[in-house]
Amino acid sequence: MRVVILHNRVPAQAAPDELDVLVQVEAVGEALIALGHTVEPWGCDLDLESLAFSLSGSTPDLVFNLVEGLDGHGKLIHVAPGVLEAMRVPMAGCPAEAIFLTSHKVLAKGLLRRSGLPTPDWLGEGLADAAADPGPADADRWIVKSVWEDASLGMDDSAVVSGGAEAARTELRKRAGRTGSPWFAEAFIEGREFNLGLLDGPDGPVVLPPAEIVFRDFPAGKPHIVGYAAKWHEDSFEYSHTVRSFDLPGTDSALATELTRQALACWRLFRLRGWARVDFRIDASGRPFILEVNANPCLSPDAGFAAGLERAGIAYPDAIARIVGSAIG
Repeated sequence: MRVVILHNRVPAQAAPDELDVLVQVEAVGEALIALGHTVEPWGCDLDLESLAFSLSGSTPDLVFNLVEGLDGHGKLIHVAPGVLEAMRVPMAGCPAEAIFLTSHKVLAKGLLRRSGLPTPDWLGEGLADAAADPGPADADRWIVKSVWEDASLGMDDSAVVSGGAEAARTELRKRAGRTGSPWFAEAFIEGREFNLGLLDGPDGPVVLPPAEIVFRDFPAGKPHIVGYAAKWHEDSFEYSHTVRSFDLPGTDSALATELTRQALACWRLFRLRGWARVDFRIDASGRPFILEVNANPCLSPDAGFAAGLERAGIAYPDAIARIVGSAIG
């Protein structure tokens, strides 16, 4: 097949979280070529008319969607796949609707809660009804996050605030208008953190082994979060001291089963396809809380999804073949 790998166009001087999409393009392209396909990387931006014109003139057999936003705005992540669907171009990856619903983190939390799936309380202002505050929230500690942007944009130690809901609302007002706006606050779960990848296949999705993020040797009082530095600043303390581990003790078997159940429930709720990832925190009583559902997690070889594949014994090209297979039926 002739496969177009569609990605958001990024300038050479872009931040590392934006440039990472080019690493994904290279890795996915090499896998597709190894599988016998012809590959064409395409960058796209807000000039959607040019994208539609190119698609109508080129008619690829499949588009592998790696778009993470347009013109630096994560809020526009669902627009390019929406164009593909409107033009009836076969696409590998989640449908535009699933990408929209999961990328709006607060809307996703509202849908999770309405479906009986646990997610921490949240606060926000100026959000749609489905994403409005769930009611009185009495947590003392909160973490402030961007509603739309991923890659932990704007998340550092100052994003975690103590002092109850009013302190959280004060931090939200301070961040109004900053890059990443709008923001919301989520009750901070003090506990372990896990990521679970999901991979499509002919018999339905499989859940990759749970990966725990270990906050190694964090000083007392330093928030246990995977912030922007932990993901992108290789010379930072956070980058070298947040360690991914698949070596769970046997006493975690019931927890791993529950995380798997909830990850599959998220897959069904949002009608995901191709590949995805669900992030969890575990409170002091051992209860999981779903933080986010990512409909197009990073496919870079050094990222968590690829690590989960390796742990599961699934070769990277085989995973790409399964994603392609889920798109063409």
